[in-house]
Amino acid sequence: MTRGDLEAVRGATDLYYHDTGMYDTDGYGTVYVYDTPEPAVIDTGIGTNRELLFENLAELGIGREDLSWVLPTHAHLDHAGGAGHLAAEYPNAEVRIHERGVRHLVDPDRLVEGTKAAVGDQWKHYVEPEPVPEDRIAGVRDGDRIDLGDRTLEVIEAPGHAPHQTVFHEPDEGVVFTADALGIYVPQIDRVRTTSPPPQFDLDRCLSDASAIADLTPETLCFGHFGPREYDPSIVEETKRAYVEWVEAVRAKRAELSDDDAVIDHFVTAAAEDAGDFWNEERHRAEARLNTRGVLAFLDRRD
Repeated sequence: MTRGDLEAVRGATDLYYHDTGMYDTDGYGTVYVYDTPEPAVIDTGIGTNRELLFENLAELGIGREDLSWVLPTHAHLDHAGGAGHLAAEYPNAEVRIHERGVRHLVDPDRLVEGTKAAVGDQWKHYVEPEPVPEDRIAGVRDGDRIDLGDRTLEVIEAPGHAPHQTVFHEPDEGVVFTADALGIYVPQIDRVRTTSPPPQFDLDRCLSDASAIADLTPETLCFGHFGPREYDPSIVEETKRAYVEWVEAVRAKRAELSDDDAVIDHFVTAAAEDAGDFWNEERHRAEARLNTRGVLAFLDRRD
């Protein structure tokens, strides 16, 4: 896919995915749209190229008065940064996010400050988020349900990547919106890449989140990056193995170098050599820096 494309999710009725062109990388930012009696947008991107999303919603027949739900899987800006812009464009849409994420969307200043500190010059790819009006947002928690008119989304807490992360499960067709709970699946290389951002990445919870998704026996996994794929049980085991190996690699390098800045530099250099044609190399280095910092913070807490 390329930015602005809209495609149907195979095996799912009235479900589509849209490419935001996030970080100038085709496929990286995925927004899902349910064209149901109560239409929903799941994840929002960072707000870039949002007019293309509005155009695709209009092509589906979802007008400004029609959108019912805006459902970020968690408060990180690459998943929720566009929520306020969507709320402004679609005045009847209600925003639902994990209860720990509500304050970040109502008043995004602290989230923006933290993101700027974390991503550095990568902020050039972002758009300043718009606050979501307080009377149009509410928190959800594990076990809640969201009515789309002809089907229901089940809310499942998945705090390993971030404490405000949820996955959504549509049980009738076996669709699971994974957020970042199963990492980033990259179709071009048929591999999962870990995502372990600071400050609250937790390996043990990540492994539990992956198991919880497997227990749903899904048919389709709708990843927050690079779109959907058919479920295969091996992807859960691959994800668990990748996270365990990644945390162990950072732990071992820290023991070898005894300097966290040197550890970060090591993995950033390695990332530059491993970006591949599918990835924005600059962004890949930035992700390596974030992911390494997240594991180092986890190791500090665990120790």
